[in-house]
Amino acid sequence: MSIARLFSGAAVATTVLVAVAAAPAQAATNDPLYDKQWGLRQIHAERAWATSTGSGVVIAVVDTGVDLGHPDLKSKLVPGATFVDCGPTSCGNGDWRGPNGRADASDEHGTHVAGIAAASTGNGVGVAGAAPDARIMPIKVLEEGSGSFADIAAGIRYAADHGAKVINLSLGALPGAQALTLTGLEAEATEAITYAHGKGVAVIAAAGNEAAPLCGTPAWEAGALCVAATDRNEAKAWYSNLGVKADLKAVAAPGGAGLVNCDDDVWSTVPVGTGTAGCGQGNYDAYAGTSMATPYVAGVAALLVAQGRSVDNVYSVLMSTARTPVAGLRGVYSPVYGWGIVDAAAAVAAPRT
Repeated sequence: MSIARLFSGAAVATTVLVAVAAAPAQAATNDPLYDKQWGLRQIHAERAWATSTGSGVVIAVVDTGVDLGHPDLKSKLVPGATFVDCGPTSCGNGDWRGPNGRADASDEHGTHVAGIAAASTGNGVGVAGAAPDARIMPIKVLEEGSGSFADIAAGIRYAADHGAKVINLSLGALPGAQALTLTGLEAEATEAITYAHGKGVAVIAAAGNEAAPLCGTPAWEAGALCVAATDRNEAKAWYSNLGVKADLKAVAAPGGAGLVNCDDDVWSTVPVGTGTAGCGQGNYDAYAGTSMATPYVAGVAALLVAQGRSVDNVYSVLMSTARTPVAGLRGVYSPVYGWGIVDAAAAVAAPRT
């Protein structure tokens, strides 16, 4: 039974998930779509790159797989895996087409997520990534936008065992599924997150797109950092679940408007030739959702890991340096933003403990 699904969507249309803006500045890189990437400016990514670019860090994108031949991603990839009805052993290499070899609906998602986190930057092609020198481990656990907790757990454990230091989970179950993990009726993904955290791996997970009052699972689980979404005006995105969970490990990041236009959402890579006509880019597209917010945070986590920080310090710094819009406060929790919008520049400058 499919019990997990994506947290993104193109505009408001598709079945799955639904990303403040500074005015476009002179491009910091030569990536043609950089000026449209208001999310990088919202999290102050460019200012952080002088200190850390994520070099040597692997981000596992546990999702629908990645287009392994995409020109903005192929140089960034490390060997991946596929866990779609395979059992605990991989039956593929993380390609978005999966074991059936088909381009299934919604399976563009993982490629989009991967580009936000760590697309090739300064290569004169497409977009820039939040962690320009991090690598991507493609792990396919969803097919046609859905999958099982067992497959997700297998993907998490594979990533932790094969060198990933950050795991991105832009996926989750329906509201109320937290009860399954709280009562122990579902433990596979929970135990896998605990396993990854025990190996020093940061697990960054999407809050969910149902405008619900709690982070969805697996973002709800201890050991995961929950990510809510903001729009380009730094307001909470209308669709985003609140950053509320038992341990209060929650932040916010750019996810897009979801109802306005392409440039109010989050531009990133999609499998070659699958970009929608409405946004007019064959290998790139604009999506919105907490799925899009999550890889921004995963990218910033990679910047911190590259500085030699422990996983607990990564979580602590992401939360303590996040900022609350308008008020300008840091290290102050609210249900709307969690500890605030992640600030890459402030994070990489924080003490290492």
